Amino acid sequence: MRDEKKSAACRVCGTALPGTTRGRPPVYCSRGCQAKAYRRRKSPPVPAAPAPAAEPGARARRRREIAGAVWRIAAERGLHEASMREIAVEAGVSLRVVQYHFDSKHDLLVSALRMLHEENDRRARARVEALRRPDDPRALLRTILEEFLPLDEQRRTALRVFAAYYARSLTDPDLAAVFLHDEQPLEELVAAILRGAQDAGKAAPGIDPAPEADLLLSGVTSLGMDSVHARRTLASVSEVVDYHLDRLLPLA
Repeated sequence: MRDEKKSAACRVCGTALPGTTRGRPPVYCSRGCQAKAYRRRKSPPVPAAPAPAAEPGARARRRREIAGAVWRIAAERGLHEASMREIAVEAGVSLRVVQYHFDSKHDLLVSALRMLHEENDRRARARVEALRRPDDPRALLRTILEEFLPLDEQRRTALRVFAAYYARSLTDPDLAAVFLHDEQPLEELVAAILRGAQDAGKAAPGIDPAPEADLLLSGVTSLGMDSVHARRTLASVSEVVDYHLDRLLPLA
C-alpha cells in the first residue's frame, strides 16, 4: 500500500486539504475557490497608484544629499572614482534614485559643483555677518580670505573637491563655466573694502584696490592649496596673510 501523500493548503483560502494516496493532489478546497483562482488569472490585479511626486523641499534635500556624496568621493578618492553607482552607494540610495534626480552623470557633476559654490557662499556670508566689528576693514578682509584656507573640515573638504574639479574643468567646458565666469564678486568686494579703508584713512597711500584685490585672492587660493598638500603649515600661511594685510592697512 502506498504511503499517503503529505496534505497541503488551498491556494485561495488556505484551508487544509486532505492527503491522497494516488494521482495529483488537490490544490483547491472547493469549486468556488477554483473559480476565484481562474478569475484572478484572467483579471490581474490593478497596479497601485504611483506615489505622489516629492515636494520641492524634499526633492532639493535629496539632490543636496546626492551632491554631498559626490563631494566626499571627490575629496577622498578623486573625481574619477565618482561613478553613478559609487555615488548611489555613498549617498545611501538606489541607482534609480540618483538617475531620477539627475539626467546624467555629467549633469550630476555640474550640479554638484554649482551646489558647492552656493554652500560655500552661504557659509561665508554667515561668517562675515557674524563679525562683531563689521566696520573694521582688516577683520573683514581676514574673514573673507580665511574662506580659502582649510581651517576646519568643511573648508578642507571644499578645497579638495575644488582641486579635483579644476583638473577636470580643463577639458570640460560646462565645468569650466562654473569656475570661470565674467562676474568677479569677490574681487569686487575686496576692492570695495580697500577703497573704503582709503576713504577712512586706514589704507597705505598709493595702493590700487583692484589689482591688490586680485593679488590677495589669487595668492590666498594658492596658499590654501599648499596647506591642503601639507607643503605649508596653517601658521606660516597665516603669517603671510597678516604680512599683506599689514602692508595694505597699516592704520586699521
